[in-house]
Amino acid sequence: MCSHCPSSATCGAQGSSGISGKQAPKNLTLWRRIVQFIFLFIMGKWVYYGIFRCPYIVPFVNCESCSMITCWGRITTYFYAWWIILPIMVVFFGRAFCSWFCPSGWVNQMLGKISMGPLRNRKHYMRFLQLGMVITIILGLVVYFKFGNPRIMIPIRTSDEYFNAVILSMQFSDWYWAARTITVVSIIAGSLIIANAWCRFVCPFGGVMELLRNISIFKVYKTSDCDDCDACLRVCEMGTRPNEMNCTNCGDCLHVCHKDAIRFGRKG
Repeated sequence: MCSHCPSSATCGAQGSSGISGKQAPKNLTLWRRIVQFIFLFIMGKWVYYGIFRCPYIVPFVNCESCSMITCWGRITTYFYAWWIILPIMVVFFGRAFCSWFCPSGWVNQMLGKISMGPLRNRKHYMRFLQLGMVITIILGLVVYFKFGNPRIMIPIRTSDEYFNAVILSMQFSDWYWAARTITVVSIIAGSLIIANAWCRFVCPFGGVMELLRNISIFKVYKTSDCDDCDACLRVCEMGTRPNEMNCTNCGDCLHVCHKDAIRFGRKG
């Protein structure tokens, strides 16, 4: 029994101090889409340059010394804000960047809506699929620290910084730069087959945030009232449940629980 409830009632005492689905804004998903669209406008061009125009194997980490003077990340010094704000955000909100701010995340989510395989289940093999994140993290660290993240593409400027520039980048690059770029684009496009494939199983930045997710102060989580109905799993774009593998604190599941057992806040 809970001392704050009538004697005939029970409540999920665990984590009850958080914001419940009844208290959360009804149009939370709409607000998330608006925020995503704003950051798509703010950061989208930098992400595009990181994938298609960055001359380094590992993008987004050598912006201060990059010769690509038209890169939006260098022009606006997003590089510095990225590596200052992102760790702070992870400590407070876990992987919320993935679902609220990341332009690549937005693209994956849109593709995932028309994918052939949502892959929403709690099978044990799902954990093994995350080895893709571990592999990309290790590869990135090896390339950066052992090989110095070499510049292997000549960023030729054209009047068209999109289609023609990408074609020239492919022509005047080492084969492994082209292979890296084609692989990334192919996996992102693979979200048409397996929803959010890049974000869930490959993205190295998401992988690092996934490793640190459990230390975050604020999170979406289940209380002891949860009866494993999996209503949250069925609406989740990442195919997971609150505070479990790949949870990005998007908040889409806050309103779907018939037991009102999903909260956002500090888990008690």
